[in-house]
Amino acid sequence: MQPSSLLDKPLPTHAGVLHGLKPRGNIGWLRLTLVLMVVLLATFSYMGWRHLYPAVAETGWRYEVLLNDIEKVSAIALDAEGGLLLSEELQSGEGRILRYSADGNLEPVEAGLSKPDGMVSFRGGVVFSQEQGDEAVLWRTPERTVELFVGSNVEGLANDGRYLYAIEDRHGDGRLLRYDPSNDTTVVLRTGLDQAEAITACPDGRLFYSEKRSGTVSQLHAEGHDSVVLTGLNQPGYLLCNNQGLWITEDATHMARLLRLAPDGQLHTVLSHLRSAQTLIETRPGYYLLAEQGRNRVLSLQRHPQETD
Repeated sequence: MQPSSLLDKPLPTHAGVLHGLKPRGNIGWLRLTLVLMVVLLATFSYMGWRHLYPAVAETGWRYEVLLNDIEKVSAIALDAEGGLLLSEELQSGEGRILRYSADGNLEPVEAGLSKPDGMVSFRGGVVFSQEQGDEAVLWRTPERTVELFVGSNVEGLANDGRYLYAIEDRHGDGRLLRYDPSNDTTVVLRTGLDQAEAITACPDGRLFYSEKRSGTVSQLHAEGHDSVVLTGLNQPGYLLCNNQGLWITEDATHMARLLRLAPDGQLHTVLSHLRSAQTLIETRPGYYLLAEQGRNRVLSLQRHPQETD
């Protein structure tokens, strides 16, 4: 038991803490006020810098803004007609899929969705997920939109040319699913995932997935012992694997990055000072589109042709 003198002693109030500084006279109070003003100014300046500082590209890369004012933009994909599909990740049936056509028109093509947060080309159409609750993964073609299967908080999607993969963003009980269109069946490949965000298929058949809470990216192995290939990431989100390596976006509100793990094992920061980076797609060799949700925009990213790994 603590001494009664400690139990009886009241906790200091804010006024008491300030009183403990004991400024002497008007000059003392003025100095204290100036110190507090400097601290507040430094704090707000740092917050403003993090919020407003523009994205910075790695040497050999440049970017520009393709689209602005796409509310909560998250997933992007090219459809079979050459249009760009974009999801607005709004909740409770407020989410939409927009289509940006080659002539510059932007119009909604799907509505009534709950956090549409994953999208991938699949069998002549585009599949998109809904992250809020037990919702259907939908397949959209020029003719119709149909339900493939239902998952719980499905976020990332991937297509390896045969199967469709889906990953659930849940706390400790997320699953990695594989859908086979040949027989319309879904199997569970992994369970117990913690805030799993993304799944990607590489040209050589390898599969990688990210877990946001642990800041890791892991490689899926058929025997079940997955290997961690990257750690220490700041809320890793979307993954893309192509001939240039493994790409990772960070879903952090501030100071997020677009990273590339090159085939030689070197990790590059292609873009920094992003805000909630989401989906990255390659439109043609050396050209990419990136959804930056924190600024409600889509960036066009280009690599200088002379740059090599």
